[in-house]
Amino acid sequence: MIYNHEFHAMGCKTQAIVDTDSRPLMLEEVAVWFEEWEQALSRFRLDSELSQLNLSSGAPIPVSQVLWDVFQNSIEAERLTQGLVNPLILDALVCAGYEKSFDRFQIESATDFSELEVSVPILNQVISDEASKTICLPQGARLDFGGVAKGWAAHQTMERLKVIGPALVSAGGDIEVSGPLLDDEAWSIGVEDPLNVNSYLETIYLKSGGVATSGKDYRFWMRNGKSQHHIIDPNTGIPAETDILTATVIAPTVMQAEAMAKAVLISGSQVGLSWLDGDETLAGLLVLENGERLDTRNLRKYLRSSR
Repeated sequence: MIYNHEFHAMGCKTQAIVDTDSRPLMLEEVAVWFEEWEQALSRFRLDSELSQLNLSSGAPIPVSQVLWDVFQNSIEAERLTQGLVNPLILDALVCAGYEKSFDRFQIESATDFSELEVSVPILNQVISDEASKTICLPQGARLDFGGVAKGWAAHQTMERLKVIGPALVSAGGDIEVSGPLLDDEAWSIGVEDPLNVNSYLETIYLKSGGVATSGKDYRFWMRNGKSQHHIIDPNTGIPAETDILTATVIAPTVMQAEAMAKAVLISGSQVGLSWLDGDETLAGLLVLENGERLDTRNLRKYLRSSR
């Protein structure tokens, strides 16, 4: 039987679903886990561990295991995407107008900023020591884990829940499944249509792995009369100029899917599609600003439940 627990965390709708014989008590604990992680990782909470670390740039600061693990995942995301996913983008986000949590955002009244060029530091400028679990940010640099934290949280929750049955966890659409349902069927995951509200563009059938969508169709606002979004290109320090509206990626884990979806969107359709087609462990679906849809060659194997 399918048991579903929904709640709001990390600025988004979150779901934890388990296929098991009776409703597990552990399912009710998921919201507590997310609250603990958010208190460590949110840049919107002034008293969070991440905010305190950001205030201490230039000095080595001991961090918790949670923050350390997410930082390590951000390093892996940066490596996987050849630098296109970089957590040292907080100043660029703020300069673009994304200075508070989007669930409190007023699209029409985003703060106007003067035109400033923001240079995003290189991640290898951060000094970290595993033995002491300390992180030293470059002077003036600040971290924003963003989707990396959501993907990590979804993965951690799936790992905990899978001991009681096949599990699916979604943190704002960053989704990971532990394995097939009890009847050996795949999980069905709807891909929202960015051009038609409350409609689905496609259904993906997944027995294991992760799915994530990155887009500029939801988190956007106006600044100085120009539309802005939250996907920063670290090469320019400004919201990515791309022909992709949304990029959905399937990967072995949700952390890989989240990182690659963002990198593909930043890269644009030509480079992004080629990138996905060059890796047999990945599949994807792109929706362009002009409404065109592009699929990777191996997406078709995720489009039938009989797989």
